[in-house]
Amino acid sequence: MRLWEPKLGHAVFPLMSNKSFPETPDGRYFVAKGRLWRKTDPGMTEATRDGHVKALMSARRAVRDADTQEGLASARADVQSAKEALGERGEVWWTDGAPDETRKAPWNSSYAEWWENLPEEDRKKGRD
Repeated sequence: MRLWEPKLGHAVFPLMSNKSFPETPDGRYFVAKGRLWRKTDPGMTEATRDGHVKALMSARRAVRDADTQEGLASARADVQSAKEALGERGEVWWTDGAPDETRKAPWNSSYAEWWENLPEEDRKKGRD
């Protein structure tokens, strides 16, 4: 769901609930809204991860609270930096040469067979 922010002319996304989404067998992606989304690099320490998550949350608040186009652009750049630091964007964190399939529909990806064999209840969670 998107909410329109008229003062800046951009959409605002409410935070997602804590519902569980299907995860690919290799642990690289979860599926939400019918798309593959890259997970955080599991190789980073908890302390490092926590620091990057705090930076991400701060940047997201700055996006929400921005009152100028320049402030919004800066906050969005900070979100991008935090997501890259977490391994969710930018260079992939795995080393086997597999391509990044972020934002692909699981049924149109290398995970198509896994998706097809997932119980319908789990596929529904990934489509919502």
